[in-house]
Amino acid sequence: MLENYLPVLIFLVVGMMVGVGAMFVGGFVLAPSKPDAAKNSPFECGFEAFEDARVKFDVRYYLVAILFIIFDLEIAFLFPWAVVLDKIGLFGILAMGLFLGVLVIGFIYEWKKGALEWE
Repeated sequence: MLENYLPVLIFLVVGMMVGVGAMFVGGFVLAPSKPDAAKNSPFECGFEAFEDARVKFDVRYYLVAILFIIFDLEIAFLFPWAVVLDKIGLFGILAMGLFLGVLVIGFIYEWKKGALEWE
């Protein structure tokens, strides 16, 4: 019974060796570390950092991200749907109508939260 698992064990060991070997070669052999004061100093676009990097994002950032996903999904699914519209018939039209309805609900939520208003 255990001889059935021997190929799996060999595969796992070889996979681990390849992974550790790649990290060793990439981290120590190909990219030697030679830090100095200029490399270790924090900078932001060539300037000293203005504030801490661990600040909380405004919720509008996430609303804009959701808005992008809504329109990105809509376009990604509308083109293939339009290509095969004559083959999928009424079921395809109803399914796309339901899909677009869900996206419109998300768009209305974004609108009500003020994600479309810029300061």
